[in-house]
Amino acid sequence: MVCLACLLPLFLIPVVNALPLLVNFILAKVYRLFGWEYKTPERVPPACPYKPAGNKSAQHVGDPQIESEQSKSLQDDAKQD
Repeated sequence: MVCLACLLPLFLIPVVNALPLLVNFILAKVYRLFGWEYKTPERVPPACPYKPAGNKSAQHVGDPQIESEQSKSLQDDAKQD
C-alpha cells in the first residue's frame, strides 16, 4: 500500500503547471467585466538548466594590446610591494 503523502507530488505537478493558464483565464474574465482587453504576457521558453561547456580555444578574446597593458600594470604593482 502506498501512502497518500507520497502520491501528493504526482497530483501537484499538473496543478502547478496549470496555474499560469488558470490565472490568465481568470484575469481575462475580470478584465472583460470592466470592458478592458487583457493580453496574456509572453512566456519565456524553458532554458536548459545545464550550461554547455565553453569553447577552450576561445578563452582569450579581446584586444591583445589592452591585455598586455593590464599584465604590465599588475607586474609593476607587484614590484612596488
